[in-house]
Amino acid sequence: MKQKALFSAVAVCVAFNLSAQQNKPNLVLFMADDCSYYDLGCSGSPDSKTPILDNFATQGIRFTKAYQAAPMCSPTRHCLYTGLWPVKTGAYPNHTIAKEGTLSIVQHLKPAGYQIALIGKSHVQPQSVFPWDLYAPLTKSNDINFAAVDSFINVCNSKHQPFCLFVTSNQPHTPWNKGNPDLFDPSKINLPPFYVDIPETRTQFCKYLAEINFMDSEFGTLLGKLDKYKIADKSVVVYLSEQGNSLPFAKWTCYDVGVHSAFMVRWPGVIKKNTTSDALVEYVDILPTFLEIAGVKPLAPIDGKSMVQVLTGKVKEHKQYTFSLQTTRGIIKGSEFYGIRSVADKKYRYIVNLTPEVTFQNTETASPLFKKWLEQGKTDADAKWITEKFQHRPAVELYDLVNDKYCLKNIADAPGNKSTIEVMDKVLKAWMASCGDKGQETEMEALRHLAKYAAGEN
Repeated sequence: MKQKALFSAVAVCVAFNLSAQQNKPNLVLFMADDCSYYDLGCSGSPDSKTPILDNFATQGIRFTKAYQAAPMCSPTRHCLYTGLWPVKTGAYPNHTIAKEGTLSIVQHLKPAGYQIALIGKSHVQPQSVFPWDLYAPLTKSNDINFAAVDSFINVCNSKHQPFCLFVTSNQPHTPWNKGNPDLFDPSKINLPPFYVDIPETRTQFCKYLAEINFMDSEFGTLLGKLDKYKIADKSVVVYLSEQGNSLPFAKWTCYDVGVHSAFMVRWPGVIKKNTTSDALVEYVDILPTFLEIAGVKPLAPIDGKSMVQVLTGKVKEHKQYTFSLQTTRGIIKGSEFYGIRSVADKKYRYIVNLTPEVTFQNTETASPLFKKWLEQGKTDADAKWITEKFQHRPAVELYDLVNDKYCLKNIADAPGNKSTIEVMDKVLKAWMASCGDKGQETEMEALRHLAKYAAGEN
């Protein structure tokens, strides 16, 4: 009788655990690569063709003020998967690696019975910090392995096991060789005001828009997998555009487009459809949000703050400030050192350039297109102003984000802004201190944190 009772108790326990797992929503996150937030139709682009994303934006919440901690692939991804600021994990240069002992979402979620997979671009190390249950890299043609996506979902679904799936595209990262540029007319597209408007710029931008259109179709394929297995209503889906594109004033900078991200979430039955939020949210907040949705407490302190209250409409605000940093040490053709630190609220972006005497350089400044911009600047005052602003910056910059989203007019020296700078400088330095960021000293240590990535990956 005792043995029968024991078996009965075990059966009840197993049934309870299975039921608990079945009630946990799947967590799905798709991230683009080097896509400026405003270059999606749902974010206001008059030229981009993103029908899948435009429709997805109506199915949940779209954040208009979402940010990341660094305008580069590797530190962004380390921050996203760990919920920790880049300097804390050591993953603040590009091609970087987290400190041993750092915990990622894998360790946090595993005790709750989740299977965790990364399919697509990785750019994170070491394996001990990111021991994915499944990792399927990009194919040889830099495409997402959707066969692996399908298999992973199928296996988890058949076992009634909740999963956390990251699908990371390589689009629209250069080279812009996917999609159909003929969908766009170079003579009619709208260029940001910080681009030198020459035919070559327009041609390149059409190739970039074509790759965004291609990425949009990839996201549609992912959503189709959830529909195929009839689990869309059981899945929280997040879309992120990552940092700005690789053209000047975006990626590798802390100007607003560099760290501003498109960010949308669909959670059927929980998030009200067609919702827009201007709450300040950050990539570092996604891990704690996923943990709260899964009913899991973090195993160690994290820096992010769960957004569940915002997602469910219980609160409208989330944070007062958003923070970011950039170092050129470790980026291809970057300046020997060019450290940038930035803090922003809803109105202002404050930027500190640690070594303003240095010329800012990266892959783009060595490109044929930028060389044409420089040549244009010999006879065109606007082109000269654009290229000089990009490569030669003052120690302090302040921008009015409400009236100047492109960060064109530095108002740091304008009368009446002294008190604003003092407040934001104090906030920024407090954040740096909390991360162990010693400014230029930390910049010079950046190379110690580099991982051995393939030479061409950036």
